[in-house]
Amino acid sequence: MNRGEDGDPDREVVFRGATVIDGTGAERRRADVRIAGGLIAEVGAGLDGGRAVDADGLVLAPGFIDMHAHSDLALLLEPEHPAKVTQGVTCEVLGQDGLSYAPVDDTTLPALRRQLAGWNGDPADLDWDWRDVGGYLDRIDRTRVAVNACYLVPHGSLRMLAMGWADRGPTRLELDRMRQELARGLLAGAVGMSSGLSYTPGMYADTAELVDLCTVVAAYGGFHAPHQRSYGEGALEGYAEMVEISRRSGCGLHLTHATMNFGVNAGRAGELLDLVDAALADGVDLTLDSYPYLPGSTTLAALLPSWATEGGPAATLARLADPAACERIRQAVEEAGSDGCHGVVADWTTIQVSGVRSAGLADAVGRTVAELAAGRGCGGTEVFLDLLRRDDLATTVLQHVGHEENVRAIMRHPAHTAGSDGLLVGARPHPRAWGTFPRYLGHYGRELGVLTLEEAVARMTGRPAARLGLHRRGRIAPGYHADLVLFDPERVRDAATFERPRLPAEGIEHVYVNGTAVVRQGRTTGARPGRALRRTDRGTRAL
Repeated sequence: MNRGEDGDPDREVVFRGATVIDGTGAERRRADVRIAGGLIAEVGAGLDGGRAVDADGLVLAPGFIDMHAHSDLALLLEPEHPAKVTQGVTCEVLGQDGLSYAPVDDTTLPALRRQLAGWNGDPADLDWDWRDVGGYLDRIDRTRVAVNACYLVPHGSLRMLAMGWADRGPTRLELDRMRQELARGLLAGAVGMSSGLSYTPGMYADTAELVDLCTVVAAYGGFHAPHQRSYGEGALEGYAEMVEISRRSGCGLHLTHATMNFGVNAGRAGELLDLVDAALADGVDLTLDSYPYLPGSTTLAALLPSWATEGGPAATLARLADPAACERIRQAVEEAGSDGCHGVVADWTTIQVSGVRSAGLADAVGRTVAELAAGRGCGGTEVFLDLLRRDDLATTVLQHVGHEENVRAIMRHPAHTAGSDGLLVGARPHPRAWGTFPRYLGHYGRELGVLTLEEAVARMTGRPAARLGLHRRGRIAPGYHADLVLFDPERVRDAATFERPRLPAEGIEHVYVNGTAVVRQGRTTGARPGRALRRTDRGTRAL
């Protein structure tokens, strides 16, 4: 039996006089909406039953779906999940960028925890009681979380299990191991596979390896969500490779955080969109997501050249203690353009520290590498290497490398959906973790008119639900799950800033997940009605 609002089973709620934007892109209309037993029961006029919510002047929309989330541990550690529910998110897609915590074994998990500390933290008191995808999804359900969650099998984690952090192609036995673990994850409920092709060890995979694995994904009806090889120099070639993988494997393609960044790509979004349009015309099943901000966010260690990270974190730190290796790294990042830095020469004025693990480095947060170098009277690479050593590779950074015209052009494309790519740890993380969805509605919708309200909602609800294959979600219609957001279209906006990144959004009045209020009158309720949404070989089902 579903637990309704306030913990009462199957309690009814009627939203009266709402402006309904149903998630399909259709024009708004005024209606009452009644929910009962966790489902939308009726949409019409003059509805009665249960608790009434006055929705006059407010928009009722399906709950927002974050197509690119990094809440893999945050959901377990802070299951009320205020960062997302306060901006109207009712479902997240985890396991992104080819790196997450399932599948793992007792050898890969410790190193993976160390590698991902900058993204997710590394809590010592967490009970790591799962090893495979099914176990992780079960853990989400046992924890009882505020939002629903889907999972992508991470290619880098598959590679670690089969062959460690080796910079080479897999043997047939190693590839078979990856295929088997991938199939297990898909059977357990994953919606597809992610890859991280500028991160270790995913960056060591060639096109043929990815085609082989995507063939498995296609057989289970999933999709490939790649963090491709470059968003700087060679970005278009990287996107073209992802499209070719989709063509050869028959696998659906979702281009995550589809951006054109760094100076080499200013004003070039149209070239990416031409590639997207050509692929769609050729029958490729392609969607994409983006975040509505200019800076990106990642770990400082991600800027290292790929050869420097072979073998995993311990091997990387050993190289950082070797003067000859450090000189090679300096040449790569300052002169040649590191593949870890998207093939461009590092501009230390654009790389700003957002979080550190070591308390002794707290004064670096909020300052660029160039500013730190000027204060120390040394070069930027010296500061870069010193931070990596002293912080055990856990430093996170903002990269101020985006272009407004590119952001807007990509946002307008019909294949576009919304994703935050928000990291939730660090002293000053990117504000997109708390502000992405209201920023689409407020700044880019109401203020700039880049998207109509109906289009913005469709890109955050119905279209991502269709990509994920979610059953009866992402739309306001009878029989659909009651994942709902009630917001003020004149007030909704992101409040989080780069200086104060954890401020909750404004104008989000009520948020319901599976028929239970997780936000009421702008405040979190503490309710945790979310669950893992699993794809089976018969499609996706909500447990």
